[in-house]
Amino acid sequence: ANKINVVLSSVLPAFDFPWKPGMEPANKVIELNKWIKAYAAQHKLIYLDYFTAMKGERNGLSEDLAKDGIHPTKKGYAIMEPLAEKAIAQAMKQKIK
Repeated sequence: ANKINVVLSSVLPAFDFPWKPGMEPANKVIELNKWIKAYAAQHKLIYLDYFTAMKGERNGLSEDLAKDGIHPTKKGYAIMEPLAEKAIAQAMKQKIK
């Protein structure tokens, strides 16, 4: 209705949350990302997959990409930036109904 071009992105990989150890979010993040991707496809929206580009061992972020395993470092953002730019460019080309 408002003619907004939408980009839906995946949730970043997370093996554990330092502030709440033992939650084991990795599989939940994977399932949530599947849902987001399917929703984007169903509604013809751009899906930005950060997860695949950034996942490391145990489906989490490596320390060089996120010191705490959650929040990206400069190196992490360097991976994310071109992905975001590409997704935004794709979304801007879409015709909105």
